[in-house]
Amino acid sequence: MNPLALLSRVYEVLSSVVVHPKYGKDRPPIFRTNLSLLILFLASPAISFSQTDSVFISDSSKKMITTRLLTRPLNPQVLPPSGYLNKEEKKKRQWFIAGINIAGYGGSLILLNSTWYKGYARTGFQTFNDSKEWLQMDKIGHGWGAYNAGKTSAAMWRWAGVPSKKAALIGALSSTAYLTGIEFMDAHSAKWGWSWSDIAANFVGAGLFVGQEYLWSEQRIQFKFSFHKNNYDDPVLEQRADNLFGKPWYERMLKDYNAQTYWFSANLKLFLPQSKLPAWLNVSVGYGADGMYGGFENKWLDQLGNAVTRSDIPRRRQFYLAPDVDFTKIKTNKKWLRTVFTFLNAFKCPAPALMIDSKGKFKAYALYF
Repeated sequence: MNPLALLSRVYEVLSSVVVHPKYGKDRPPIFRTNLSLLILFLASPAISFSQTDSVFISDSSKKMITTRLLTRPLNPQVLPPSGYLNKEEKKKRQWFIAGINIAGYGGSLILLNSTWYKGYARTGFQTFNDSKEWLQMDKIGHGWGAYNAGKTSAAMWRWAGVPSKKAALIGALSSTAYLTGIEFMDAHSAKWGWSWSDIAANFVGAGLFVGQEYLWSEQRIQFKFSFHKNNYDDPVLEQRADNLFGKPWYERMLKDYNAQTYWFSANLKLFLPQSKLPAWLNVSVGYGADGMYGGFENKWLDQLGNAVTRSDIPRRRQFYLAPDVDFTKIKTNKKWLRTVFTFLNAFKCPAPALMIDSKGKFKAYALYF
């Protein structure tokens, strides 16, 4: 599979998502990060995890040994030791993965620059304090991006024969460096600026990944994302949502903070190995928000330039509790299905859920996305 061709194809599809921004800092900032990370998520797993049948050469006997790699590439107990690969094979794979990372990270930054930042005036390095914007939903999105980009990168380096902890460190550092690159583009855009809270969120997300690798040699707590279609019954609010978040579902998924939820999903069996719980069963704690029609407050100008103030709509934090599925714990011999499961594990499985918000409202969902 040619990674550059794949990235080009992904760009053709995703470029239709990018609507030229007209609303300055009101437009959800994490969209820029989500767009680039979506490119990486679509490209990287297909490249790194699809190659599950490999031939290794034993250095001791020089005989050909055919072994079938299992996925769950971040679990050191399910991959052959790095000694199964001779130096030449390791070198080839590592150069290949280095090329994939350069093409994925570098290519998506170039695409992001050409589809987003060229629409704005450039400036010298500047900072912008957005730590209180969007009830911190965009900060949690940065953490999710850093966690999952680091996880994907580390899995590729493990396939290339890099020891588990070293691969985790490389993955975490590369994802942090990548998101810092996006922050530098923000810092030189007249509409935004360097955000220290974004940088902190990136380090927290990458730290959650690499910390678990060093502590447990596995990801017992997954950082996941879910999305549902939000209905705005009021025509004024619907128009505002269209302007801010776009109309198609895929734009709303990337931009609409009112419809996003981020989850910490813990695998119960890994914490309770003597229990008879299913290996795939997780319990998740989620965070979301609602009632947001601007970054800091619900005030904006309509298309005629008239001021609209909707301070009557409360901006609410939401906290969730729900069961979840660890897809990588579902046994299968089909490598394409293992690839799908690896990709799906970045996303929360729809399930019943309980919610309580910052205004004291409690709600139960038969099925929450």
